[in-house]
Amino acid sequence: MRIEVDPDRCAGAGMCALTDSDVFDQDEVDGTVVLLTPSPSEEHHRSAREAAHLCPAGAIRVVE
Repeated sequence: MRIEVDPDRCAGAGMCALTDSDVFDQDEVDGTVVLLTPSPSEEHHRSAREAAHLCPAGAIRVVE
């Protein structure tokens, strides 16, 4: 699994960071998504998919 994010699309809702703070964070200045782990371990796959699903702006993409 690989994760891609588009900070320009991000609305700063923070659902990703709340869903899995080991994979996602938010920029301290504008609150946009920061990808910490582009290829997370299997234990984070479910939460990464959930974060992509919950993202209101569609700024997170999961590539299997």
